[in-house]
Amino acid sequence: MKHRSEAQNMLTNDPATRIREEAAALEPRLIELRRDIHSHPELAFEEVRTAGIVAAELTRMGIQHRTGVGRTGVVGVIEGARPGPTLALRADMDALPIHEETGQPFASKFDGKMHACGHDIHTVTLLGAAEILNGLRENLAGRVVLIFQPAEEVLEGAPAMIADGAAEGIDMAIGFHNHPDKPVGTFGFVRGPSLAASDRFDIILRGKSGHAAHPYAAVDPIVGAAHLITQLQTVVAREQKPLHPCVVTVGMFQAGTTYNIIPERVHLKGTVRTLHAEARDVAENAIRRLVEHTAAAMRMEATITYRRMVASLVNDDRVLEPAIASVRAHFGEVVHEGTPSMGAEDFAAFAERAPAFHLGVGAGAPGRDDKLHNANYQPDERCIALGVQALSRIAVDMLS
Repeated sequence: MKHRSEAQNMLTNDPATRIREEAAALEPRLIELRRDIHSHPELAFEEVRTAGIVAAELTRMGIQHRTGVGRTGVVGVIEGARPGPTLALRADMDALPIHEETGQPFASKFDGKMHACGHDIHTVTLLGAAEILNGLRENLAGRVVLIFQPAEEVLEGAPAMIADGAAEGIDMAIGFHNHPDKPVGTFGFVRGPSLAASDRFDIILRGKSGHAAHPYAAVDPIVGAAHLITQLQTVVAREQKPLHPCVVTVGMFQAGTTYNIIPERVHLKGTVRTLHAEARDVAENAIRRLVEHTAAAMRMEATITYRRMVASLVNDDRVLEPAIASVRAHFGEVVHEGTPSMGAEDFAAFAERAPAFHLGVGAGAPGRDDKLHNANYQPDERCIALGVQALSRIAVDMLS
């Protein structure tokens, strides 16, 4: 990446102007880095090469950092010139088990692996912000902690990094995500609960196997599972408050081997999404009850493993308001309020430990209708430099 001379920096002392100029100068290199990371995607807790690139870039910038945090995460620290609070900026690094079909010259080199959620975009965006903020240390009162996180897609990377101390001493945190449903050059936010808590369940229903022609001599767990699946939808329709969103989805139904055998067991896997803590408790209690009593009514035995993954991501106004004010001051009226999503994000684990805000960065390319987690996902790369400016301006303003 290009470096400004001391003389150039003295001529441009206004931080906002410097942020714009530095981001423009860094953009070609950041796009180059993004395409390199994109062509070498790594799944959850496999981000060894990506973390190596991050560490090498931080070393080149002279930013103190440590590796192996939460297995494959990297944490850097920029010390401001004056005392003040600690602001964490977080980016995720992992890819998805999707076979890429974009046909791009920098497409994934590995079958069945792709950066289909834009975490390659996030990684280089935070690297660009790190470079700019490192050059603006004299303007900062406090410190910036740079968190490059693994394994967001499996909702385990943030807890792993926190267990290794990544959240210690943090007073506030900013996360961000590219949004292909929003035009590049725009930004978004949601007040309060913005992304859902995500929980998982495994249900095993055991019946009695037998010949399909003689069902009375067997106990059919497939019929029992079918009844249970329909009952699980009443958790949403009849047990939750109407203003408390909830999703219960069975994503896997595994049973049987052939046409004429009633199997011994059925295995169901599913997810539960909620925005409110009360709704989360209601859902778990109801699912456990329905599994137990539906199994008993259908002469089956049942076991359930219910795992709480991450809580709802709640944006705190103490961070949201100044962050949005900074983005508006820098870009103008291109920041829009949105609505919550039932998707999940393990940045919520950081938000449980310090006031936090998750910024949406428009990444929709003109003429395209891209979706996240899609084999043909192609975000507009201009969102990188725009994200760099947004993060840098937020950090400078919040630590001034």
